[in-house]
Amino acid sequence: MLALRSKALMRSSPAAARRWASTAAEKDKYKVLVVGAGSGGLTVANQIYNRFKSAGKALNQGDIAILDAAEYHYYQPGWTLVGAGLKKKDETRRRLDSLIPPHLAHIPEYVKAFEPKSSSVTTTSGRTIGYENLVVATGLQINWSSIPGLEKALADPSSGVSSIYSYNTCDKAWRDIDALRSGKAIFTQPAGVIKCAGAPQKIMWMAWDRYQKTNRGDTISIDFYTGMPSMFSVKKYSDALNELRKERGVGGFFQHNLVKVNPDAHKATFKTPDGEVEVDYTLLHVSPPMGPLEVIKSSPIADQAGWVSVDQATLRHTNPEYGNVWAIGDCSSLPTSKTAAAITAQAPVLTENLFSVVDTGKVAGAAYDGYTSCPLLTGYGKLMLAEFKYGLEPKESFSNVLGDQVVPRSAFYYLKKDFFPWVYWNYMLKGNWFGSKGFVRPTFGQ
Repeated sequence: MLALRSKALMRSSPAAARRWASTAAEKDKYKVLVVGAGSGGLTVANQIYNRFKSAGKALNQGDIAILDAAEYHYYQPGWTLVGAGLKKKDETRRRLDSLIPPHLAHIPEYVKAFEPKSSSVTTTSGRTIGYENLVVATGLQINWSSIPGLEKALADPSSGVSSIYSYNTCDKAWRDIDALRSGKAIFTQPAGVIKCAGAPQKIMWMAWDRYQKTNRGDTISIDFYTGMPSMFSVKKYSDALNELRKERGVGGFFQHNLVKVNPDAHKATFKTPDGEVEVDYTLLHVSPPMGPLEVIKSSPIADQAGWVSVDQATLRHTNPEYGNVWAIGDCSSLPTSKTAAAITAQAPVLTENLFSVVDTGKVAGAAYDGYTSCPLLTGYGKLMLAEFKYGLEPKESFSNVLGDQVVPRSAFYYLKKDFFPWVYWNYMLKGNWFGSKGFVRPTFGQ
């Protein structure tokens, strides 16, 4: 009856709908509380609602709440396209409240503390919110300040330093790349875990191609400085990318981790196994170091590294005492690449297992195999579609039809440029896109 009444309210009066939504957001306890309204949070919240409904056990509107005070939601994979001059940055964000449907309650606050023993969280305002099930989808933290000089350089329009890893600076990357007429362009990747580990070189390949197409290839040198030991974590794609690097005359400096930027002198300092080296640059594109959020690191639900400790197959917390805690995406301990594509494979598994625990008291036969994908732009009109799973083992969706995905193809390029952004806004965030499974929700054996 409550669900029918709330739907009637939504239809009858926008003001009534707002009053109802406000009331739903003020409850003390929810059946499912999702912390974070990024790609993982919105996707899984809607999938959970849809799953109960499809089983004929629909939850009431407001039984699922999303906790997030952000004003905007960002399509972060689009920032590479902005940095390459293919999109305007305002195309990559929408108001968060416009993306949360009436059946989900929105609590516009941030989490301050997790209390899994009492099945509750505390918000930054001091409010305590209880839950029957908690899904943590907070994302990760970008540590801009850990590199001295970087924040100053990014704020200076004439510094030549930029990054596609933030909304505020992704368009600066394009301005800097397009304005460069000669000199030395350096692109960096940090050691350790980052979002979409292919992005640091995607923007480099696009810059290289831009310079070739505008007859600047002979006057601009490009170098890739990475804290990692190779071009990519999966050997198959790494070998191909390294060959591409050599063919294109791009310098490769491995185990070189950026530790300092001097924007006044246009110098970058890298830490290597043999000590520090200082390098001159004209253009410097920085992929900053990242890590778990402090609120996660200091909580009982974190592992030793600071990520939410979940079973790598079920996405349920590894501590049996916290069996009603789940995590998805970048904040989780899942040993796979942190991408939006990974979320498309994780969300149905988490949803099915959470539904099964609520319905039967035990997890279903749904198991995540580590699937993730990195659409590696190699130039305008070409893209290498890396897809892989746990163990860094390739798991390609199109190889039987189009051939080996290590070969850059125009079809993959237009998936990245046009299809993926469209499907993200129109289907994924609404819980109706399942990655390699397309628009059909996967089924799992018991």
